[in-house]
Amino acid sequence: MTKRLELIFENEMGGNVTLTLDNPVYPANPVVISSAMDSIVAQNVFTSTGGEIKAKKAARIVDRTVEVIDI
Repeated sequence: MTKRLELIFENEMGGNVTLTLDNPVYPANPVVISSAMDSIVAQNVFTSTGGEIKAKKAARIVDRTVEVIDI
């Protein structure tokens, strides 16, 4: 089982930009995540094909389970 934190932002064109982090601290702290996302927007560190990141939109933890099948 693997977990991934997805930070979803909106760019200048209104599209979504998703930054992913593997193996996040769990359970997640919404205050820390929101603050980190605010810093990413304020520092204008990342760009996308739709332009600069303009706003935070959502954050989520995705949990994936893989079961190997012997054949």
